[in-house]
Amino acid sequence: MPSIHLPNFRLSTAPLAAAVLLLCAAGAFAPQRAFAQAAKPIDPGTSVSTRPLDAAAPGSPADDSLKADFAQRQKVLDRRTEENNYRYGVQEHDCYSKFFVNHCLDNARNAMRETRQQIRQEQLALDDERRADRAKQRDQQTAIKRAQYEAEAPQRAANEKASQQAYEDKQRQNALAAAQREADAPQRAANQAAYDRKQADYQKQLDDARARGVQDAQEREQKAQRYEQKQQEAAQHRAEVEARQKEAARKAQEKAQQQEQERQEQLKVQQQQQQQGK
Repeated sequence: MPSIHLPNFRLSTAPLAAAVLLLCAAGAFAPQRAFAQAAKPIDPGTSVSTRPLDAAAPGSPADDSLKADFAQRQKVLDRRTEENNYRYGVQEHDCYSKFFVNHCLDNARNAMRETRQQIRQEQLALDDERRADRAKQRDQQTAIKRAQYEAEAPQRAANEKASQQAYEDKQRQNALAAAQREADAPQRAANQAAYDRKQADYQKQLDDARARGVQDAQEREQKAQRYEQKQQEAAQHRAEVEARQKEAARKAQEKAQQQEQERQEQLKVQQQQQQQGK
């Protein structure tokens, strides 16, 4: 197979170098335009700087002002952190449209890290001030409590002395009461015995009254039974009397009728005799 010889071409590097320089220039100006349009500039007056703590008491207007200052400085740091992250995001996005992407990303990352380090230093300083302020407030509260405790020491001693005296008086009263109870023990025993006797007598009276009540009830029941029996006997006697009276009336009526018949017969006999005598 025959060999093929390609012709040699000599490329000029001048146009290529010019193109590279043009792309670098465009890449250098592109982030500035993008950041000028999208990123919000940082106000130089809002930088966080350390300052010494004042001697404000906790809860005072100066202490409230100090806390408000801490909060404002924290907001500034938070806003600068957000702006730094946003600026880095914009630069990172714009770097991918440049020729030297890695170089552009490194520059953007270095700028972001430098700003982040500054913010971190100011954040650490702010945190130190906050811790110092809290420690100072704790020390002040401790000092106030200690002074109050020392100021109340005489009153506490007086109260403890009064409490001890009251306790001793109470103990003496209890001892006197115990001695009085021991002295009154025989009399209480006698009173209890008398009370027990009265209770026994009262119980006996109650039992006797109950027994009498039962006996009276039985007697009343017996009287009622006797009365009922007498009533029955009286009713039976009245019935017998009425029966005898009715029998006597019947006999009297029969006797009267018989006498009337005899009289009638005698009249008839007399009339017959008179008729026969005529």
